[in-house]
Amino acid sequence: MGQVVVISTGGTIASRWQGSGFAADARGGDVLATAAVPEGVGVRVVDLMSVNSARLTTRDQLALLRTAHEVLSDPGVDGIVVTHGTDTLEESAFLLDLHHDDPRPVVFTGAQLPLEAADGDGPRNLHDALLAASSAELRGHGVLVAFDGRIHAARGTIKVRTLAADAFADPSGSPVADVEDGRLLVHRRPERPAPLPLPPPAEAAALPRVDVVMHHCDADPLLFEAAVGAGARGVVLVATGAGNATPEVVAAVEAAVSRGVLVALTTRVPAGPVAEIYTHGGAVDLAAAGAVLTGTLRAGQARIAVLAAALATPGTDAADSVPGTDPRTRVLRRLVGAPAADAPAVSAPAAA
Repeated sequence: MGQVVVISTGGTIASRWQGSGFAADARGGDVLATAAVPEGVGVRVVDLMSVNSARLTTRDQLALLRTAHEVLSDPGVDGIVVTHGTDTLEESAFLLDLHHDDPRPVVFTGAQLPLEAADGDGPRNLHDALLAASSAELRGHGVLVAFDGRIHAARGTIKVRTLAADAFADPSGSPVADVEDGRLLVHRRPERPAPLPLPPPAEAAALPRVDVVMHHCDADPLLFEAAVGAGARGVVLVATGAGNATPEVVAAVEAAVSRGVLVALTTRVPAGPVAEIYTHGGAVDLAAAGAVLTGTLRAGQARIAVLAAALATPGTDAADSVPGTDPRTRVLRRLVGAPAADAPAVSAPAAA
């Protein structure tokens, strides 16, 4: 019999009515009792926490990361399922994927409807996650997300619908597998960078602050500079289009990078990569100022990549780092799949 460990963290899948709204309060065993367990799979539950995932902190996510690694130290475990709130599931799953160095699957799932809903989606999602976590076909595929009959890679997968059952997708990619009639149909193996080692224990450490700032019409550098002034070790700039802002924002990015702040560049557009195409404040200038382009990673996962890069290089002093060459920047470029700092950008169009 296969052995899967369910790590319960809360979320809608564990939520009950509280008089004015829903909140997570059910234990993992109560959640498991709602689902059909695939034949031949034994399940053990670890109750790690029970919170709405919008309340999660970096310390909570690092506790989840360490718990998953501890569970996988048992060779008798075939895989892990993490039940998680959908609000920040994409962030926790990506953090675990960046550090996942084991072929056994770790599968995140949750629900859009609460625990006791008559037509709830949690039972099916949990069944599919158990199926995926126990599957030999998905060994070596990294951390996955099981939702509404599809299995997605953690990298690139985000919540795309606030309330609908098919809540998750990779807007720039395709599912890893589908679940049809209780069977897995595997389509592809995700590409992943080499995994990071576990970060140092967080209990006594001051964890790095990483903020997210969005560009829009009329935006100025005020909020970006406020994040730096508040002590951010990293800032994710959510730009427009393929990664564009203004010359004033470029100057703020250059000043922040010169102070050792990691700056990642993503876009508010749902799908497609950021790219060095435009100047006058565009991604060409932002990259030259030291921002790291994050490919198809969107804001939440770009922030996790910056956080992981900072945690992977705890001895680096931001104030003394050399822009563009410090270890944190090199790690961040590897995590997001960015080219080396001296690689050519998009070529200019040929002269007529």
